Amino acid sequence: MAKATGKSLVIVESPAKAKTISKFLGSGYQVEASIGHVRDLPRNRADMPEQYKRESWAYLAVNVDDGFQPIYVVPDDKKKQVSKLKAALKDADHLYLATDEDREGEAISWHLFELLKPKVPVHRLVFHEITREAIDKALSSPRQIDEALVHAQETRRILDRLYGYDVSALLWKIVGGGLSAGRVQSVAVRLIVQRERDRIAFHTATYWDLEAVFKTAAGQSLPATLATVEGRKLPTGKDFDSTDGKLKNANLLLLDESAATELASRLRSAEFKVRDVEVKPFVERPRPPFTTSTLQQEANRKLGFTARRTMQAAQRLYENGYITYMRTDSTTLSQEAIQAARDLVRSEYGGDFLHPSVRTYAGKVKNAQEAHEAIRPAGTPFRLPKTLRGELDGDQYRLFDMIWKRTIACQMADARKQRITVTIEGGGTTFTASGTSIEFEGFLRAYVEGSDDPEAELADKETLLPAVKSGDGLTGDGIDPKSHTTQPPARYSEASLTRALEEKGIGRPSTYASIIDTIQARNYVYKKGNALVPSWTAFLVIRVMEEHFKELVDYEFTAQMEDFLDSISRREAESTSYLRDFYFGSEQAGEGGKVGLKPRLEGASIKPLEMARFTLGVPDSGEHREEVFVRVGKYGPSVEQGDRRVSVPDELPPDEMTLEAALELLASGERQNEPVGTYPATGQAIYVKVGRFGPYIQLGDNDDPEKKNRSLLKGMTVEQVTLEIACQLLSLPRDLGKHPELGESIEANDGRYGPYIKCGKETRSLPADWSPLSVTQEQAIELLKQPKQRGRAAPKEPIKVFDASPITEQPVKLLEGRFGPYVTDGTTNASLPRGADPEGLTFEAALDLLAERAAKGPTKKKKAAKKTATKKTAKKSATAKKKTAKSATKTAKKAVAKKGVAKKKS
Repeated sequence: MAKATGKSLVIVESPAKAKTISKFLGSGYQVEASIGHVRDLPRNRADMPEQYKRESWAYLAVNVDDGFQPIYVVPDDKKKQVSKLKAALKDADHLYLATDEDREGEAISWHLFELLKPKVPVHRLVFHEITREAIDKALSSPRQIDEALVHAQETRRILDRLYGYDVSALLWKIVGGGLSAGRVQSVAVRLIVQRERDRIAFHTATYWDLEAVFKTAAGQSLPATLATVEGRKLPTGKDFDSTDGKLKNANLLLLDESAATELASRLRSAEFKVRDVEVKPFVERPRPPFTTSTLQQEANRKLGFTARRTMQAAQRLYENGYITYMRTDSTTLSQEAIQAARDLVRSEYGGDFLHPSVRTYAGKVKNAQEAHEAIRPAGTPFRLPKTLRGELDGDQYRLFDMIWKRTIACQMADARKQRITVTIEGGGTTFTASGTSIEFEGFLRAYVEGSDDPEAELADKETLLPAVKSGDGLTGDGIDPKSHTTQPPARYSEASLTRALEEKGIGRPSTYASIIDTIQARNYVYKKGNALVPSWTAFLVIRVMEEHFKELVDYEFTAQMEDFLDSISRREAESTSYLRDFYFGSEQAGEGGKVGLKPRLEGASIKPLEMARFTLGVPDSGEHREEVFVRVGKYGPSVEQGDRRVSVPDELPPDEMTLEAALELLASGERQNEPVGTYPATGQAIYVKVGRFGPYIQLGDNDDPEKKNRSLLKGMTVEQVTLEIACQLLSLPRDLGKHPELGESIEANDGRYGPYIKCGKETRSLPADWSPLSVTQEQAIELLKQPKQRGRAAPKEPIKVFDASPITEQPVKLLEGRFGPYVTDGTTNASLPRGADPEGLTFEAALDLLAERAAKGPTKKKKAAKKTATKKTAKKSATAKKKTAKSATKTAKKAVAKKGVAKKKS
C-alpha cells in the first residue's frame, strides 16, 4: 500500500464545485468530484447482478419479499471515476464528504462511504455557500453522515421505482410504449389535464358597458367606466357562471350591443359632475427572499427562463461561489446576511429606504434539517452585480442580479401608495375612475416584480388622475359602447404549475424542473407560447389513472406521501411498514383497509378501446348523424364518425376540438380522399393528404398493396401542389444525366436530411434555395466539384476552446451543431440550454453541462438486426458457438466477482 502523504481527500459532486473549493483549501487537500451519484438501482433486470436476475422482483431492483431492500450497482459510466476516487483515497489520511446538505447530497455521501470503504477517519462537511469563511467553518465543525436523511432519500427512490415501473408497464399495454407514470409527474399531468377540462366546459358570455373620457374645467382628461344605470349595477366577468355563461345575479343589468349603443347616444348630451372622491392610503411590503420554488416562478415570469434553465444557471452560480445553496424551502436569512443587506440599502439607496427594524420571514418548512437559508448572494459583504459582468455568462448574470435585488429589497422600507376612486354621475348613470399614486417608492426602488427596469415599472404602477373634488362639473369628451367576453381559466405556465404543486405540497421544488422536462419528453404536454397544453394521450392516461388508480393521482394522498418522507428525515417514522402497505396493502384491506398497488394492478379490468374514446357529440343536421368522437390510438389521436376517420393535427389543443371543429376535420379528410389526378407511369390515383406529421402525397388507393407516400419538400404547402408537381415529386429520384468525368448518372432526390444530389458514391446537399425538382445537370456538376461537407454544412471552427477536461484530459470545445450549440470533452456531448448565450459560456459552466449529461448515462442505441451466417460449414459454426459460450461464461463469472454491487444491509 502506498505511503500516506498526509493529504486529506475532499469529495464533492461536480468538477466546477471541486475547482471552486480548491481555491480555499491549501496543498494539504485534494478535491475530487463524484460527478453525481456513484451508485443507483439497476435500470432493468439485465443490469442486475447474476444472483438476482431470476428473482420475480428483479425488474424492480427492490427485494419486495425481504423488507424492500434495494439492490445497488455502480453504473458502467461511473466505474472509471470510482476507480479514480479509490486511488486517491489510498494516499489520504482523512476523507471529507462535502456533498450538498439535502437528501440527495446526504445519499451521495453515504454511497461513497459504502463503496470506498475508507480505513481513515471520515468527516461530513456541510455548508450552504462556497466561500472561504463557510468552508473554514465547516472544517472546524464536521459531523457524521445523517442516516435519517439517507433513509428518507432511499425510501423516496424505492417508492418512485415501485410506482413508476409497475404503473408504467400497465400504460405501455393499454396506451403504448414510451410512456411513464410517476408519483409527482402523474399528478402534475392531472393538474394540466383538469385545467384543460375546465376550459372545455367553459361557456363564454358577452356583456357590454360604456367607456367615457371626461374633461375637467382645466381641460384635463379623466377616463371612466360605466358602473350603474338607474341604480342597477352592471356585471363584470366574475358575475357569470362559467358552466352556462349566464348571470349569477339576476338583479344586475346586462346590456346588449343595441342597448349600449342607444345609451351612449343618449348620454352624449347629458350633464355630468363629480359625486364623490375617495382616497385610501395603503402600503405594499417586499416579498421574502427567494426559495427554490419562488426563484423558478419569478425567473419564468420576469426572465422567460424555463425551470430547467433557471436551475442550471443557479447551480453554476452556487458551485462557483456567487450564491447560497439553491435547493431550499426556507425564507430565513442569517444575521450576517441581514446586516449585509441593510448596509447595502444605506450605501446604495440612503437611510430613508431602510426599514426601521430587521425584517424576518417565517417559512412553512416542517423539516428543519433541510431548511437552509433562503437563496441570496454568497459571502458578506454582498458583491454588486455590476462588478461581476465580466465573470458571469448572460443567464448567470441576469439571475444573480434578480437574486441580489430581491435580497436587498426584503430589508427595505414599505412602499406607500394611495388608491383613488372618483364617482361621476349624470343622465341617471354613474361612472367610476380609478387611479393609484406612489407616495414613497420604498423597496420598489430596488426591486419591482416583472421588470428589470424599476424606473419604467414604477411609471406603469402609477395611474394618475387629475385633481377633482365633489361637485366639479365635467364635460363628456367621448362616450362609446365597449364589448367584453369572459375568458376561460388560463392554462398553466411553468411558473403557475410550480406554484400549484408547491401550494398542494406535492413533490419537492428541487425536482420540479426535471418533472416539467419529463412530461414534455413523454409527449403528455407541449408548449403553446408559455402555456402548457396537454395532449390527448395525457387525457387518456389520466382517465385510466382516475378511474382505476384514483388514489395514485389524488392531490391529498400525494402530499401526505411527501409529508411521510419528511417525517422519516426527522426520525419520526419508519419506512418498511409504509412501503409494505403501499405495495401489498394492509391485512385488513377487505374490511375497509388499504388495497396495495400490486393487487390493484393485478385486479384492474381495463377496456382500452372504451377508455381511448372521447365523445364530442352528435350533429343535429347534415348527411352524417352518427356520434363523433376522438380516439387515442397507437399512432396518435384521430376524429372518427362511422366509417369516416381523420388524424388530429398535433398543434390543435383539446379545448379547441369542438364538435364543429371535428366535423370540419372530417370534411377535410373526405376532400383528401378525392384524387388530384392520375400518375401517368402507373395509372394509380394521386392524393394530397395531411397526416399527423404534416402534408404528403399518396400514390394509390388506401387498399392498394403498391401504395407509397412521398413527403412534400420543406416549405411547400398543400395549396401549392398541382398534378404536375405531385408527379415530379413521385418521380424522384430524378436522373440529370451522366457525369462527363465520373461516367455515372447524377440523381437529384429528397431525403431524411433534405434535398441532395448523388453520383456513384459521391453525394452533396443542395443549397437552401435549390430544389431537386429543378436543379440542372450543370449545377450538379459544379456542386460535385466542391469539397464534400459533413451534413448540411462544412465543418466549422469551434466557437470556443477551453482548458482540458479533468475527466477526459482533452480540450473542452464549444461547437455549433445541427441542433444548436453544444460542448464536448471528446467523449461526452452536452447541448446548451435553449436561449443560452454561447458567447457567455464559461469553462465552469461547460464542465457542469458535461457532468450533468454524463450522469444521465449513454444514449440507448437500437439493437442491430441479427445477421445470418453464410458460407460457413456446420463444423465451424459449432466450434464458434462453443468458444462463445465458454467466453460468455468466463466473462459472467468475472463480472459477478468484480462488479461493484452492494445489497443494503438491514
